[in-house]
Amino acid sequence: MSHAFKAAVLRAPNPARPYAEHKPLSLETVSVPAPGEGEVLVKIAAASLCRSDLSVINGVRAWPMPIVPGHEASGTVVETGPGVGSVGTGDPVVLVYQPQCGACPACLDGEAHLCGPGLAANRKGELLSGGPRLSLDGTPVHHHMGLSAFAEYALVSEKSVVRIPKDLPLDIAALFGCAVMCGAGTVLNTAAIRAGDTVVIAGAGGVGLSALLGARAAGASQIIAVDPDPAKLEHATRLGASNVIHSGDRSAAAEVMDLTSGGVDIAFETAGKLGAFEIAYDSARRGGTVVSVGLVDPKTPFQLDVAALVTGAKTVKGSYVGSCNPRTDIPRFIAMHQRGLLPVEDLITHRMPLSEVNTALDRMEDGTAIRQILTP
Repeated sequence: MSHAFKAAVLRAPNPARPYAEHKPLSLETVSVPAPGEGEVLVKIAAASLCRSDLSVINGVRAWPMPIVPGHEASGTVVETGPGVGSVGTGDPVVLVYQPQCGACPACLDGEAHLCGPGLAANRKGELLSGGPRLSLDGTPVHHHMGLSAFAEYALVSEKSVVRIPKDLPLDIAALFGCAVMCGAGTVLNTAAIRAGDTVVIAGAGGVGLSALLGARAAGASQIIAVDPDPAKLEHATRLGASNVIHSGDRSAAAEVMDLTSGGVDIAFETAGKLGAFEIAYDSARRGGTVVSVGLVDPKTPFQLDVAALVTGAKTVKGSYVGSCNPRTDIPRFIAMHQRGLLPVEDLITHRMPLSEVNTALDRMEDGTAIRQILTP
């Protein structure tokens, strides 16, 4: 039996501001068939807004249209298709935007975050199990990152959900699908920081502040947050930053050098901006490591002084999904949260109904929000 429900549909990219006035996302009734082989239907409890969602709306990153955005969410399984074994009806789950097929070379090598079939399905706006499954008045509607969570329900591959403890509030659980993996996961997995390491985080948004929490949990001796927004720097201080630097005051990297007597052990770019990457790169000490997790506009030009890279003996890494295997890392991060080591609820600044999603986009664009929880 098919299902019909409300979803926020984007028919074409629309960068016109304010979004609350131009309404690029419209709540419309879409339909999906009953879950097929290896698929589950999830009733969305909470969806959080991320800058990657904004890049879909304004066209910075190309996606097939029409599409229902949303890739950081939680909910409850209400129906399962044939062959589903990892979750059952009534299970609370976190949705995962990078599905893992479990059979490709990356998955078999323990690098589920690099799953080739999962990435290919995402780029086509389909599910790992096929698709697209969504439709609007008979017209196919594409899935964002295999999820399309700005909706009342989501039909997803079983490989795109992770079961979570029943006592974890679902609004907090939503953050574990992206912000926690990309932030704390990048710190703990990709960088593998050690107790006593010094750290700079260029970009104090949701992912950056999650990275800050991860660095604090790992025992970093000095955590420096850099951002052009004073409010975000205040938030970083409340979450445990040792120092904060307003990136518009003077050379932020020079100030990091002054604070650390030559640079940090590990520098993180978490803003998706070239300027943030440059600050991170210049803030790393000789022999230090630079890790970039933000998605910069693909058209952004970049020049690297290769000679300085060699003489500085720096390591530059990209981090996708925090180098996480969601099926093992999400439970690990939830356990850390339950022990008080990752207070990710402190990243939530706004809560609102899904009908206000366009207003939430304005807050994200303006930088006046960290993480906003949308409820259908």
